[in-house]
Amino acid sequence: MTDEQLLVAQLKNPNTQEQAFRSLMTLHKERLYWHIRKIVLSHDDADDVLQNTFIKVFKNIHSFKENSKLYSWMFRIATNEAITFINKKAAKQHVDISELQHKMADTLHEDTNYTGDEIQELLQKAIFTLPQKQQLVFNLKYFEEMKYNEMSEVLETSVGALKASYFHAVKKIEIFLKSH
Repeated sequence: MTDEQLLVAQLKNPNTQEQAFRSLMTLHKERLYWHIRKIVLSHDDADDVLQNTFIKVFKNIHSFKENSKLYSWMFRIATNEAITFINKKAAKQHVDISELQHKMADTLHEDTNYTGDEIQELLQKAIFTLPQKQQLVFNLKYFEEMKYNEMSEVLETSVGALKASYFHAVKKIEIFLKSH
């Protein structure tokens, strides 16, 4: 039995679930936080989405089929939670997602938890010009350094489609950066 299989068994066992869940959070919260943060941008929003992600993981661990890695399953939940959050936020403000992301990128330097420099801020603005799927693929490949086969599990898309999305995303970002 692998470490992951043992952890999953402990998460599904009521006697060991609480301790196993603490271990799971310690193992993955930072990486999940930064993945979510790249989608929602704000520190406070990322904290909220991360909390929702762990609640969903806890509530749904018994339905985890173990035909993917636990982390890939959690990453998919975090991605969906972040996208749902952004969609709801845009709907509340009566704007589409791209408009909301442009507003968020424009106020990035005001976020006291944002430590990026001008180049990082410009890159973030470039990323926000991409369609949502290309944003995800670019973030996972460029920032998370995730392999295409792992991305395929998380986003439930073929490797070929992911490579094409990444290629198009990089081209669009290069064009954006050259024009600014």
